[in-house]
Amino acid sequence: MHTREFASASLACVFVVHAAIAIASDQLETVEVRGRSVNLVGETLSASQGLIGQQEIRLRPLLRTGEILELVPGMVVTQHSGTGKANQYFLRGFNLDHGTDFSTSVDGMPLNMRTHGHGQGYTDLNPIIPETIERIRYAKGPYYVDVGDFSGAGSAQISTLRDIDQHQLSVSMGHDQYTRALALGGIALGPGGGIYGLETNYYDGPWTDIREDLRKYNALLRYTLPVASSQLSVTTMAYNNRWNSADQIPSRAVSRSLVGKLGSLDDTVGGQSSRYSFSAALTGESITLSAYAVTSDLSLWSNFTYYLEDPEYGDQFEQVDSRKIYGGEAIRHGSGSILGTPVTHRVGFSIRYDDIDEVGLHRTQARQRLGTVRSDTVSQLSLGGFAEMRWQVGPQLRVVTGLRTDYFDVDTRSLVSHNMLHIDLSKNNGGADDSITSLNASLIYTVSDTLEWYGAWGQGFHSNDGRGVSTVVDPSNGESVEPVDPLVRSRGYEIGFRNFWRERLNLSAAIWSLELDSELLFVGDAGTTEVSRASKRWGVELSAYYNMTEALTLDLEYAFTRAYFKERSFEGDSLPGALEHVLQAGVSREWASGWFGSVRLRYFGPRSLTESDSVRSDASTVTNLRLGRKLGAWTLHADLLNVLDSRDHDIDYYYSSRLPNEPTMGVEDRHFHVLEPRTLRLSVAYQY
Repeated sequence: MHTREFASASLACVFVVHAAIAIASDQLETVEVRGRSVNLVGETLSASQGLIGQQEIRLRPLLRTGEILELVPGMVVTQHSGTGKANQYFLRGFNLDHGTDFSTSVDGMPLNMRTHGHGQGYTDLNPIIPETIERIRYAKGPYYVDVGDFSGAGSAQISTLRDIDQHQLSVSMGHDQYTRALALGGIALGPGGGIYGLETNYYDGPWTDIREDLRKYNALLRYTLPVASSQLSVTTMAYNNRWNSADQIPSRAVSRSLVGKLGSLDDTVGGQSSRYSFSAALTGESITLSAYAVTSDLSLWSNFTYYLEDPEYGDQFEQVDSRKIYGGEAIRHGSGSILGTPVTHRVGFSIRYDDIDEVGLHRTQARQRLGTVRSDTVSQLSLGGFAEMRWQVGPQLRVVTGLRTDYFDVDTRSLVSHNMLHIDLSKNNGGADDSITSLNASLIYTVSDTLEWYGAWGQGFHSNDGRGVSTVVDPSNGESVEPVDPLVRSRGYEIGFRNFWRERLNLSAAIWSLELDSELLFVGDAGTTEVSRASKRWGVELSAYYNMTEALTLDLEYAFTRAYFKERSFEGDSLPGALEHVLQAGVSREWASGWFGSVRLRYFGPRSLTESDSVRSDASTVTNLRLGRKLGAWTLHADLLNVLDSRDHDIDYYYSSRLPNEPTMGVEDRHFHVLEPRTLRLSVAYQY
């Protein structure tokens, strides 16, 4: 079937399903969340917490789904590969790779993948339909007792809509064969109600020598009903995707005219991914119970070094991850008093079990396997418990203290006895368990109903790849290596304030510091990460959202970070990839006539690419525009992405690679992935 015929058939299926569901549905009342306009004084534990609502997401022009996390102040979301792969995230001086040290969940289900084939904490946001998000609660720093693994830099808790008051059909089309269809609506069935969302997305990309050939499908069904004095929500999600990738390329290849900035040196890399989940949550007056089950698969083909390791067949490799995840959480909260002053408290328990059928690395050529470097089956269990107390000491002062304990157990078994290099992989079989206890405390002084000061301190942690805790033989060369610690401690503190001035200006600022016992660094020539020295970061953040009128909003977010290794070395003490300056600014407007629009600017400054700081990236700036109009039941809008057609880089690395006819030891060079050129996307939506 031709691409256009396939797209038309898929759109028709979406609309038929939408119509079938809509026949039995009534309109349900929905509450529009405007997170930036909410006064959080008296609600948060630090100046680094916040709320993002659907209103802000709706006005944000997005190139990729993962960019919804750029609504978190100071967060930068980039991509060095195909659209279907998890994005690369940067926050508070962290090159978070694909999610390490930043915990992300949707409706209580964790998105971070432990012991993942492509990277620890791998966080793919492609299974989320942006229009189905009700709110995102974010919290930066390790001061929050209910966040466990991957809690160093912060967290984002995504909640989807429980109901919606209108059905919607929308179609978007744009440059480079971009096509997206969406069906979204409410469900009224029996005593409860819910929502459904269906999305298809096709995209070929602007690349000169490959068709990205993205084929993404998403479905969401959520149903909520009253149970006695509680509410029961049941959610199913389904996601399937495949794509080709335009990976980063070396600068010398461009300067020699071997490839253009939009070109590729290996046009057979890409991936395919799927995720299916079921979750349920029972929310009562004093207790919340939740459970989930997830099945996830990924096959990812990459080639970062070209012909450095294998001059004959090339360095392409396949990373495989196939797993099932089961887990749940119970949280109980109550109230009391100490010395006649009010106290609220929470206690919680969580469990998660990752049943990994295969996490593997295979050498390939044009996606055909040549041999196995490593292939394992892993079982990983974690248990966590926490207790938190919020004590209103006086009319203006409250104290929050928390204690958390986590236990991890992991067991790894090789699926092959010897790899393609005849290395005995059974030596890496084994397991380990570890536990960690974390404390946190916040002191909050409320000056008025609109002004609050904070002091926060806390401990967090991230887990390391479960294979690393039992590895004693490097599968790539047979050399002896030391196993890594299962859990790595982080410690941080900050002082800051929040001011909600005249219900127009929402202003917050913080000075923060964070230390890690060990650092995970990206290794370009292997496409993996390795454990390195202890590190320290500190910085200053400022966020300001000003509602000039109910229809006109200005926003400004700025973050400065200094990041370095605590231990001196001849290699240097700079942390590669740590962003020093991040600036985002925007203007959004909604007119009574139905017109609406927004303009966004994102800037991140030069950063070190090596520990010696001898090689630095250039700055990167991109501007996006959305303009639309609502005409009765119809809404039309246009997104102009990369308005100024910037040729800045989305990502930069510095490492050794080898092109044909180059020395066998390779050449150290800057490797980059350019911003996608200016592109126009037009959308039309019908609501009823």
